Amino acid sequence: MAPIDGVGNGVAEGGGPADDGGAPMNVHHLELFYYVAKHGGISAAVRHIPYGIQQPAVSGQMGALEADLGVRLFERSPFRLTTPGKKLLAHIEPFFAGLEPLAGRLRDEDRPELRLGASELVLRLHIPTVMRRLRATHPRLHLTLRSGYQTQFETWLRDGLIDLAVVPIEAKAVARPGQLRLLRVPLVLLVPRKSAYRASGELLLRRKVREPLVGLPLATSVMRSFHRDLRRRGVVWPQAVEATSMEMITSYVANGEGVGVNLAIPEAIEHPDVRALPLEGFAPIDVGLKWNGTPSALLRDALAELQRYVRVTWPQWALPDELPEARAGRGRMGSP
Repeated sequence: MAPIDGVGNGVAEGGGPADDGGAPMNVHHLELFYYVAKHGGISAAVRHIPYGIQQPAVSGQMGALEADLGVRLFERSPFRLTTPGKKLLAHIEPFFAGLEPLAGRLRDEDRPELRLGASELVLRLHIPTVMRRLRATHPRLHLTLRSGYQTQFETWLRDGLIDLAVVPIEAKAVARPGQLRLLRVPLVLLVPRKSAYRASGELLLRRKVREPLVGLPLATSVMRSFHRDLRRRGVVWPQAVEATSMEMITSYVANGEGVGVNLAIPEAIEHPDVRALPLEGFAPIDVGLKWNGTPSALLRDALAELQRYVRVTWPQWALPDELPEARAGRGRMGSP
């Protein structure tokens, strides 16, 4: 370690010459000096040093440090840092004072983190069970949850703000890296329970539907698919209300704001003032997972737990898609 200005410069405070020969400073001696200087003496330092060491040992090692440097670093009684002691403390204090906070930050950074985006309903009702199982293999897991809708999740994935998103995927989309389809959910129309409509076909008899349409934002897979099937039937149905959640769609229909199009997920559509009408002949929506890049071990475990949960909870809708490592393994073996 290079000499510090005024420390080890060949002149001892109060007298004799110092050896400028330049043996490196003993870091343990510097740590002990930091505690002595910080707490105002050797006996006080011994009470605060975070490991067992006796006062005579500290005193002896302070003497060795001063001998190595060729300067007196502090007066013993009453305690007072000398000028070289103040310079040495100023040099080493940022390092030793920062060790404890640094250790905490390193421990936090070592915790595996999963940043998940999904609808508020999914985050509230389904993700807790999945995460409880995931913590069995990743007990230090730090989970960050962000609610929103499809186009937001895709933007957040692109910008690196989330690691994994639960999103609708159009049924005809081919499987590709960074995507795993989980389940295929039919669409339904939601009408107020007092409505005279008993089947979705009654609403679609006209070329232009007059009732206000309530749905997710137009850019989402759900609405793109719905309007595509309307066009095939030669039906025009302008959207009057864009809602950012499935539950909000159901709530607006219950309040008499119009007719809603929604996924047939019971928790999203069940309401005492709403009736669900199956949309016969309309393409269902695949719901799945999207991520960027090669999945980490944590992300692969999360994919597996989410797929397992879906297959148990909605066996009638679950899709047989394979996890990424299974697809890769089949490819390496030359399987179709």
